[in-house]
Amino acid sequence: MVTFLFTDVEGSTRRWETDAQAMRAALVVHDKVVRTAIEAYDGFLFSHTGDGFVAAFASPMSAVKAAIDAQRELGLPVRMGLATGEAELRDGDYFGTVLNRAARVMAAGHGGQILVAESTAVLLSGVDLVDLGPRRLRDVPNPITVFQVQAPGLPEDFPPLRTLDPSPGNLRPQTTSFIGRESEVAELQAVVKAHRMVTLTGVGGVGKTRLALEVAARLPTSRLSTSCTPAGYQVAWSLRMIRRSARSRMPYGLPNDPAMTWRWPSPG
Repeated sequence: MVTFLFTDVEGSTRRWETDAQAMRAALVVHDKVVRTAIEAYDGFLFSHTGDGFVAAFASPMSAVKAAIDAQRELGLPVRMGLATGEAELRDGDYFGTVLNRAARVMAAGHGGQILVAESTAVLLSGVDLVDLGPRRLRDVPNPITVFQVQAPGLPEDFPPLRTLDPSPGNLRPQTTSFIGRESEVAELQAVVKAHRMVTLTGVGGVGKTRLALEVAARLPTSRLSTSCTPAGYQVAWSLRMIRRSARSRMPYGLPNDPAMTWRWPSPG
């Protein structure tokens, strides 16, 4: 069993076109950082894709540590993906389906993000992983459960993964079941469909965020953005409808379309 790490500079073509000299200098630093991290954890770097690397590790933990160390030092936005499985080593190169999966996992991510397939995640201990759920990746017949690595010094919030799944924006899968409150969900769904922005207000700890997440997850054609003011315990959720109007480019709706404030729990 071998763990493969794929890396890629996000937006490299645009950077080359914008300022080739700066990109050339940045890649020199990038290459040194990634090579150093891979070699520090006994990785075998067997492929260089121009602005990315492919490396093999005997230990999945070593592969993840190499990815974390590299991300902390990199100046360019680099996406990374890992998967573990059997592969054939021939003439200094590896062959096997696991490499395709590692490449697709990487391609689903964003600059600064480290993603690991379930095949790697189940072999790790002591690593902070966020379960992003089963995902359909291009040219991979079955869904693969993808995890995001979290570590001090690394960003945690990213746009939605680039997968084939219909996705309710950047909502993360909830780890707890939503029990009861179906009447409130139905009422809030109706309010959201009638208004472009809905604000939930109520005392702290009553469950505004969980309720809003559940409603947003049931509206897959919308995008969710949140803002929270801790002093007032107010959570504002704006569901941006994909349909645009020629009359307005306002992101949250059209003129004469007032926002709706919905108090939770509902009075009386």
